[in-house]
Amino acid sequence: MATRTVSIDTSHSHVGFSVRHLMISKVRGTFGTWEGTIQLDEDDLAKSSVEVTIQVASVDTKEEKRDAHLRSADFFDAEQHPTMTFKSRKVEVEGGQVARVVGDLTIRGTTHEVTLEVEDLGKSKDPWGNERVGYAAKTRINRTDYGLNWNQALELGGVLVGEKVDIELDLEGIVAQAKAA
Repeated sequence: MATRTVSIDTSHSHVGFSVRHLMISKVRGTFGTWEGTIQLDEDDLAKSSVEVTIQVASVDTKEEKRDAHLRSADFFDAEQHPTMTFKSRKVEVEGGQVARVVGDLTIRGTTHEVTLEVEDLGKSKDPWGNERVGYAAKTRINRTDYGLNWNQALELGGVLVGEKVDIELDLEGIVAQAKAA
């Protein structure tokens, strides 16, 4: 079987994050505008790859003032760096399923390698005859590694915004029909 392109169906997928707020709770957010594709090699999953591009201005934490601050130069600097990207370097397979995807995450023009822990959710046919695949993935990054350094000290100790950011993805993709070689 040939490598097939999987278009990520963003209307049935999710890119989210959470970060500590005031050291006692977590703020959660999502990105509303993004796109991605997976090159799926079912004969050798380790030869598969994924690329995702996220429009950082589409950040949504359900608080417009916070979202505006996240788009500013204090954080994402959406005007100068409108996108963040992930491009895989390696796919690790265990038990016949994708277990990890290692790749380059670029935020604010700074790139670091990250490892996504992946759960293969299987395949299905939709009512229109399309083959679909599902994956869940997560990782943790330190936002200061990407130049997102803004913070504020708290009166009783600690800081307003935690440095560790948990990233969670739920991806549903539509598999293109294989092309004969």
